[in-house]
This record gives sequence, structure tokens and C-alpha cells, in this order.
Amino acid sequence: MSAPSPAPDETAEPYRRRWLILVAMLVAEIMDLLDASIVNVAGPDLERSLGAGPVGLQWVIGGYALTLGAGLVLGGRLGDRYGRRRMFLIGLGSFTASSLLCAVAPNIGSLIGFRLLQGVAGAMLLPQGLGLLRENFSGPELTKVFAVFGPVLGLGGIVGPVLGGFLIEGDFFGLGWRSVFLVNLPIGITALIVAATFVPKRAGDRAVRVDLTGAALVVASCALLVLPLNQGQEDGWPLWTWLCMAASAAGFALFAVQQRRAAAAGRAPLVTPGLLRKPAFTVGLGGIALFFGGLIGTQLVLTLYLQIGRHFTAGDAGLGNLPLAVGTAIGGAVSGAFLADRIGRKVLQIGPLVQLAGAAALWFELDGLDATSFSIRDIAPGVAVAGIGAGMVIAALFSFILAAVDDDEIGSASGVLSAVQAVGGSIGVAVFGSVFFAKAGAGDFVTGFQHALIVQACLLAAFFAITFLLPRKGRPEEDQHGLTPEAAAGDSDVQHLSV
Repeated sequence: MSAPSPAPDETAEPYRRRWLILVAMLVAEIMDLLDASIVNVAGPDLERSLGAGPVGLQWVIGGYALTLGAGLVLGGRLGDRYGRRRMFLIGLGSFTASSLLCAVAPNIGSLIGFRLLQGVAGAMLLPQGLGLLRENFSGPELTKVFAVFGPVLGLGGIVGPVLGGFLIEGDFFGLGWRSVFLVNLPIGITALIVAATFVPKRAGDRAVRVDLTGAALVVASCALLVLPLNQGQEDGWPLWTWLCMAASAAGFALFAVQQRRAAAAGRAPLVTPGLLRKPAFTVGLGGIALFFGGLIGTQLVLTLYLQIGRHFTAGDAGLGNLPLAVGTAIGGAVSGAFLADRIGRKVLQIGPLVQLAGAAALWFELDGLDATSFSIRDIAPGVAVAGIGAGMVIAALFSFILAAVDDDEIGSASGVLSAVQAVGGSIGVAVFGSVFFAKAGAGDFVTGFQHALIVQACLLAAFFAITFLLPRKGRPEEDQHGLTPEAAAGDSDVQHLSV
């Protein structure tokens, strides 16, 4: 561990190397984004190697997002109390170690358990990144840092399936799917050394109280929701699945009450209670869950269709995601550079309409497919158009929801939004996986894909309706990261940028 470093406005040696801090933060965040999607193409390999069925695959993919989302806000609080550098190093070391455990998992049950642990480690790691950057950069430099941060993280999320397909198909040293986790070891160890050496030590605020009761309620409520969604289809939706979902709803309601009581008693709640009294923010939470649930779910179904339905190799299935990735990048660039500032929240209404047009095109492309010959070019137009619509929303969604909150609530609000984004993705994996496999299990892969598109259309219609309740203008980019004095003095910023 390095000796305590001077404050960022001094010119000592550790501060002159502050750009290495940015490198360490980027590497850690990209590791998370890759792990969120890199295993999407591992389904057939996991089935051959570990006997994983549809439910097992859904847990391997969605379980990580579940524990990540459930723990993000708690991870931010732990960073406030014990110091962001300390929690970053603990989270990064744990993430790297859990990646090794995933790589050596002897059976599907062990792999699911290690993926859940990996999500917990990510929840401790990720909230510290932007806070550490704010501690070590200021003024125009901080604006430049965030200008680099966002696009690089967006690229990390896009290339996950492509890199996963390359590693699995390459079968380097006979490792197969295990290589998608082993790739984290050299990256994680290098980032750990850099961070331990160059990130200055700063003590946390031991006066900050960690609301463990609230954290336990969130974890339990999330688990009670995702468990029946994953298992229900296979078990025939018995009574316990409906009871679990009802208990989940009650748990989230109890969490809201508990947070208000904690604040009234002078204790520090996980979530600023005032946020839950803002209709635009609470509606925005629903919009985040609907949108990312549909986006992550359809991306998974696309990959499953290519591999299981069309017998693509892992590498080809990864490349099959490129039309979606390119479309998302184009939509994000257009939205961020031109539309969001000029037409306000209308960009959030145009985006889902474009996605619906892409889904409709994809439906008819699937209907017209030849039974014997298939190329990704057959469905690329519909997938790309859907990606353009998704990119338009991704680039602007957080800013419009955050416009509904006060400056001193930005940290707490962005953390909650990021947590809901991750949990929404986990729910999307469970729902869309169940819908697809309900037909794919009988060999009708096209109908399974089309049924998933129907579910996506319903989610997009609900999201479209919600957008009319959001603020007309988005919050400026610099304000989203706590660059204003008021926001900088507020809660820890735990925004997790992802696509």
C-alpha cells in the first residue's frame, strides 16, 4: 500500500500520476460490463460441459446482475464510511478472485453461486469509481475525465458478446467457456497494483451509518422477485412462485416505509426519502426497469436464437450482435449530439417508436426466413433499427429522470437508478428466457423469438406512456456527475454507466 498522498490541488508526485487513476477506474468498470454480457454466448458450451439447462443459464447470466443491483447502493454507503480507495481495492480483489472461482467451477450450481458472489464484489467495486475520480480531478479536467469515461464504458458493454464468442470459439488451451472468466485475472491484478500504488489514501467518514436493515430488505425483495421468474416456467408456476412475487412487492413497500422512519429518527437511510416522494423520479424508476429489462432480455434471446436455433458457433453468435451494437452506437451519437438538447424528452418518445419499428421489421424477417439457409444479413436490418432506437433512449434517459431531483439528492438518485437498471436487466433475462424456451424447448425457435418480441413491444408501449410524466428537459451532463458545488457536497455518486 502506498503512503498517504497529498490533496489533488498539490503538485506532489502521486498527483502528477493522477491519469493512472483514471486508467484503473476504467479497467475495473469495463471488467464489470464485459462480465454482464460476455457469458451470453456460452450457453451451448455450458450445456455440454456442466449440463446447464435453460434455468441454469438464466441464473448464470441474470444472477450476476441481481446481486450487483441489489448491493450497489449499499456499496456506495460503505465507500462513504470506510473510504472509497479501501472499498475499491477490496471490491476489485474480490471481483478478480470470484472470477477465478467461476473459471474453475465444477458444476452449474457452483458456477451460479460464484456468479452471485461476483455480483456482490461488483457492487462493492463500482460505486467507488466516479467518487474517486471526483476526489482526484477537478474543474475542466473532471469534465474531460467524464467525457472519456462514458464512451469507453459504452464500448465495453457492446463488445462483451463479441469477445466472449472469440474466446470460447478459440478454445485457447482447451479452456472453452472458462476463458471468459480467466481473462479477468491479468486485467484485475494489473488494475489492483496500479490502484494500490497511485490512488491516494483518504479516510472515510466514520460518522456515516450503514443501514443494514434497509440493505437486507432490498436483497430479500429482489431475490423473492427473480427466483420465481427464473423457476416458474420450468416448475409450471406453482403457488409458491406467486407467493414469492407478492412477498417481493410487500418487501419493497416495507423498505420505503423503513427508509422514511430511519430518516425521521435521525439515522442515515440507504435512499434519500425525499426521492420516493417525487412522482417523476418514482415513475422514472419504473421506466428504467421496463426499458432495460426489455433491452437486455431481447439481446439474450437474439444470441440464444442464433446459437440454439441456427447453430451458430460462439464466435459467429458474438458477431451476430454487431448490428445491434452498431445501431445502438449510432442512436446514442445522434441523441447525445443533436436531439436531446433540441427536442427535450421527445427523444425518449421517438426512441421506443424506432425500436418498435425495428421489432416489427424483425418479426417479418423471421417469418420470411428460409428453413435451410440463414445468414445474419437476413435479420440485420430489423436488429440495427431496434438498436438505433435503444441508443437514442440510453444516451438521454438518466438525465431526464435526474432532472426531477434536487442537487443534494443526485448521488443517492443516480445510485438507485443504477441499481434498478441492473435488477431490471436480471428480471429481463428471467422473463425473456422463459418466454423463448417455452417454444424453443419444442424446437419452434422462430415462434419463441417472436413471442419475445411481443413482450418487448408491451414493455416499450408502457415505457412510451411513462415518458410523458418525466421532466421536459434533461439535467446537464456535468450536473449528473456532481460537478456543481451543491451536488458535490451531497451523497456518494454511484452512477453505473452501462448499455
